Amino acid sequence: MPQIPTALEITRDIVRMDTRNPPGREVECAHYLGDLLSAAGIEVTYHEFAPDRTSLVAVLRADGGNGRKPLCFGGHIDVVPLGAKEWTVDPFGADIADGRLYGRGTTDMKGGIASFVHVALKLAAEGKGGAADMVMAICAGEETGCEGSFHLGEIGALGEAGAIVIAEPTSNYPIVGHKGALWLKVETRGVTSHGSMPEHGDNAIYKAARSVTKLADFDFNVMPHELLGRSTLNVGTMQGGLNLNSVPDHAEFTVDIRTLPEQDHAQIVTGLESFLGDENKLARIVDCGGVHTPHTDPWIQEVFAVMEPILGEAIEPRGAPYFTDASALTPACGRPPTVILGPGEMHMAHQTDEYCPVAHIEQAAEVYEILARRWCGY
Repeated sequence: MPQIPTALEITRDIVRMDTRNPPGREVECAHYLGDLLSAAGIEVTYHEFAPDRTSLVAVLRADGGNGRKPLCFGGHIDVVPLGAKEWTVDPFGADIADGRLYGRGTTDMKGGIASFVHVALKLAAEGKGGAADMVMAICAGEETGCEGSFHLGEIGALGEAGAIVIAEPTSNYPIVGHKGALWLKVETRGVTSHGSMPEHGDNAIYKAARSVTKLADFDFNVMPHELLGRSTLNVGTMQGGLNLNSVPDHAEFTVDIRTLPEQDHAQIVTGLESFLGDENKLARIVDCGGVHTPHTDPWIQEVFAVMEPILGEAIEPRGAPYFTDASALTPACGRPPTVILGPGEMHMAHQTDEYCPVAHIEQAAEVYEILARRWCGY
């Protein structure tokens, strides 16, 4: 029987693959993981939402049946750009120093992907078969709006699941919800004229500025969430005009809204259109809903019980301000209970000299194996 690569070995291999988004080009990484899984007898299908933007769905099939829907593990293989600050380590070297694995994507989130792939290989090698399927949704394009995971849902590549584990970095602490993200571009139009005769024009920047000022007082009129707090709105960029001595006939700005799971994004857009008025044209850039599973859910309670002795502390319900592929995977899989739990420290995501503690990766593999064996009946 061929030797099963460890979670750390798989992590190092895929960190060395440059999947920066943009442009993404996750195809090499997806096929590396797919080859590992298919060689172990696990079903693998590839799904491109654009050239070289490849996601994969892998299924470790059960031999029997315990009446449970599959346990789904999910996450993404794209990573963010390196940033302007110079790195002190090779961002694609996957070097280890002082118990830390360095490189872009070590924390966000190739260590989590590698950990559940390792578990699937281990379970497949036992040759016993379980009583419920283990599904892996390994997605391209999460960093720019979950394009890969939404694509999997749109084409029906995912069936219903009984529970979902999203392997994003949480220091292996179980998180039961996160906010959504609604990113908008707002455009205003005017009429150009010579800068010396502005009365003959219609200044689009003034219109945009008035709208930006109004947004400072926008009220979502919803109660704060028990774990996630309040909805937030931030104007992130603004631009307009082509030259100094002309009245600008076009301006635009972008709005970053972080929403609560119960908020309807379509209603928010409609409300903003009414609030800002007809001079403003709104377009969605990113539309990812929030996710929350009550901590009283029986499976969430089981996850908490598993993690308490491993982490050595009582587990309290927590939420996160960022979005994950759960925004797409959870509704596509029938809205089962969902937990975000993975190796890496949240504050290291997207950072220069990104690293993941090696112990986190090893611990995540241990945790995922426990959860998979319990759910799938190995």
